[in-house]
Amino acid sequence: MARDSKNLTGVQKAAILFITLGPEAAAGIIKKLPEPEIQKITYEIANITSVKSDQKKEILQEFIEMNKAKDYLLEGGIEYAKNLLSKALGSQRAIEILDKVTEATQQFRPFAIARKADAPQLLNIISDEHPQTIALILCYLQADKAGQILSALPENVQAEVAYRIATMSNTSQMVVKEIEKVLDDKLSSIVKSDMKVIGGVQTIVDILNQVDRTTEKNITEGLEKEDAELAEKIKGSMFVFEDIITLDDVSIQRVLREVDTKELSLALKGCSEEVADAIFRNQSKRASAALKEDIEFLGPVRLMDVEKAQQKIVGIIRRLDESGEIVLSRGGEDAIIV
Repeated sequence: MARDSKNLTGVQKAAILFITLGPEAAAGIIKKLPEPEIQKITYEIANITSVKSDQKKEILQEFIEMNKAKDYLLEGGIEYAKNLLSKALGSQRAIEILDKVTEATQQFRPFAIARKADAPQLLNIISDEHPQTIALILCYLQADKAGQILSALPENVQAEVAYRIATMSNTSQMVVKEIEKVLDDKLSSIVKSDMKVIGGVQTIVDILNQVDRTTEKNITEGLEKEDAELAEKIKGSMFVFEDIITLDDVSIQRVLREVDTKELSLALKGCSEEVADAIFRNQSKRASAALKEDIEFLGPVRLMDVEKAQQKIVGIIRRLDESGEIVLSRGGEDAIIV
């Protein structure tokens, strides 16, 4: 029985991809995978009875896009990959693909447990190792984490480790595996590699920022009855469309470069004068005049459509905030001091 692509797991998609590629091409790829993954994919292949033609095309296209993303990442880094993919596929699709590629790369990359550990934890374990060993480990860590560890090493060790990283070329996979095993054993009591942090305030904030305003209001009001302190914490962490007025002009201009004009005109329909002014003053006179005309031309619109457009813009703002391109002031620890 054929299944909907949207409901397929990564392993199921891989199984369909190998069926699509044929035995010869599939064999060349599958033999390079870890044994547990081979077993999972083999099981799925054995249990697939039929695959729709459009499903094959869809999964093959995703495979091609992810490979392009991987090549771009290797060629020029995350921003380079994001720019090229955005031009070809659009910003949202580019982010989705890069997230999948990054997740898949980190899952099978050596020192996976070390990548999940905190920098101070790793520093305590590897600080007494030989500079060559430290250099090898840092090569497999996230750049920011490796930077923290390198900065915390004794000054007489920092330069030597940096030199060894810069001059490192080919390294025996056997050596990598041996060092990884020793490090994993030391970290096993500190890092629970099979556990993932889920839930929490930020998770519900992320979810609420994706629902319609009515649902959001019902949930927050219900939370206030259950736990007023928690409800206040959640509301304090949320960003709604009207909060655009809290952004500085440079951030608003950055957001506007990502927003579709039709989407913006719909989002501004019926919004407060303060929000509209914040948008208009960050556009050229010509652009703001055209936007005002678009809003008038819309005529009566459904509230549902307005809220949907506003949520899309909020989504763009949150993405830019997460990537560090703009900063949202939420008070407390995240408050911006000028």
